[in-house]
Amino acid sequence: MHRTLLLSFLCFLFHHSFVHAYEWKTFFFKQQVDHFSFANQDTYPQRYLVNSTYWKRGGGPIFFYTGNEGDIEWFAQNTGFMWDIAEEFGAMLIFAEHRYYGQSLPYGNKSYSDAKYLGYLTSEQALADFAELISYVKSTNSGAADSPVIAFGGSYGGMLAAWMRIKYPHIITGAIAASAPILQFTGLTPCDAFNRVVTADFASASTECSETIRKSWKSLSSVLSNDEGKEWIRTNWNLCVPLNGTDDVENLKDWLTNVWTNLAMVNYPYAANFLAPLPAYPVKAVCEHLTNSSLDDHSLLIELFKGLSVYANFTGQTKCLDVSQQADQSLGDMGWDFQACTEMVMPMCGDGINDMFEAQPWNIEKYSERCLKKWKVNPRPLMAPLIYGGRNISSSSNIVFSNGLLDPWSTGGVTKSLSDSIVAIIIPEGAHHLDLRAGDPNDPPSVLKAREIEKQFIGKWISSVKKDKKETLKSIIVGSEHIFVVVVPKRSE
Repeated sequence: MHRTLLLSFLCFLFHHSFVHAYEWKTFFFKQQVDHFSFANQDTYPQRYLVNSTYWKRGGGPIFFYTGNEGDIEWFAQNTGFMWDIAEEFGAMLIFAEHRYYGQSLPYGNKSYSDAKYLGYLTSEQALADFAELISYVKSTNSGAADSPVIAFGGSYGGMLAAWMRIKYPHIITGAIAASAPILQFTGLTPCDAFNRVVTADFASASTECSETIRKSWKSLSSVLSNDEGKEWIRTNWNLCVPLNGTDDVENLKDWLTNVWTNLAMVNYPYAANFLAPLPAYPVKAVCEHLTNSSLDDHSLLIELFKGLSVYANFTGQTKCLDVSQQADQSLGDMGWDFQACTEMVMPMCGDGINDMFEAQPWNIEKYSERCLKKWKVNPRPLMAPLIYGGRNISSSSNIVFSNGLLDPWSTGGVTKSLSDSIVAIIIPEGAHHLDLRAGDPNDPPSVLKAREIEKQFIGKWISSVKKDKKETLKSIIVGSEHIFVVVVPKRSE
């Protein structure tokens, strides 16, 4: 979400510095465009990927990835945890593409052309897609009818995994919801919490680092107040395109805000290549250049550029700094922006005192004006908590919420267990859903432990399904004078 922040937010998934040789078969399933009305009979082909290499036919589990805002092949390639444990559990892997992303476009090239086509891009419709798809897979694969289904997802995908268990418990046996900010909504989480965690990540590397970034906004405003300063920035920051008006200056600041945010989210313990090629613990690498917050404006901005270069030019092969570049094209910027303008309204704010950003209050009126102008829709800030329960989800079960304390999205996550079966796992050294990434020799002990706990719950959920299948059924017959409990043995299969 840009500063609505591509949850992909800037989901921010995963590319490792190498590519795993995962293989799958690609299928398409005919879905209803509108699951909740009989007025629209349009259908579309939803893409999904399947790997049955390790599946134990006749009841082996199905591991189902609830695709988020991007091309599903990208998520399949980068959700290594599912692949790592598939053989151990004898699981079939399914990665389902979210409608309006990748190749799953309900109205083809017209899908984003008008709100009348785009209005079916909602989490509720996506969950219904997943439910229909799972039912189809189980009915058409011999031996899959009794297979327990475990949902997996990270970021927005983690939200969907949790919501699948909440809304479709008869279809989803349990859910691993990693870095899932289901509480990042109006009235549930303070709007300044996110920025405070980003700041803490940089301050933990060096107080001078976060202080340099905090002071840089004023330095930028001063230097960029005239054409001479804009040309100085173009030359000394090696910008691809010179800055002209006020909009260009604001775009530069927005880009910088996203850079600092992205670095906090992908602050992994090894070199990775998600939003950009980055070294291990990139926040620390950046902060090694931001060591003196007392410099004059021009000198401070030179220092800032050296830190930025870790993000923008770690390989040393970038010819110029393109501050207009978007996130990885595998992520659906436009689609998420529409969702953020409808039901995924996640307030963000800062005061510039308790965080290192420019003061920016949350203004729903201004936010709504932008959404109406761009998409011709009005946001519904309270819609998601109303539909899915907000904090009141304790009546559900079999969900593991994992959050890394380095991840700013953890502020909107479930960080305290709600019951014996709605469990919160905290990963102190974890960035954005580190536990869903493939295992790495440099993984900290806390993420190794988190994965072990997740595996224990997965095993428990699968075993409970098998146990329930063997148990006898009990019926209560109410007569005119007595209540009789009748035990009916299940038929052997």
